Amino acid sequence: MESIEEKIKQLSPESQKEVMDFVDFLLQKGEKRPKRKLKLDWAGALKEFRDEYTSVELQHKISKWRLEDELNRH
Repeated sequence: MESIEEKIKQLSPESQKEVMDFVDFLLQKGEKRPKRKLKLDWAGALKEFRDEYTSVELQHKISKWRLEDELNRH
């Protein structure tokens, strides 16, 4: 089995640059982001629906509302 280094050496210089760019992207993506304090400003935002829907029904309703919102944007 070929090592990744051996395979990269077989690529053109342009493709080797793309590999390096991709590796840099993966490394940057994997860096730990600073932790933020969890915001709970949404808590109670749907309390008017408490007696009308169960939590599962409300999840489905919210998904439907989000989909409708996305479709209306386009």
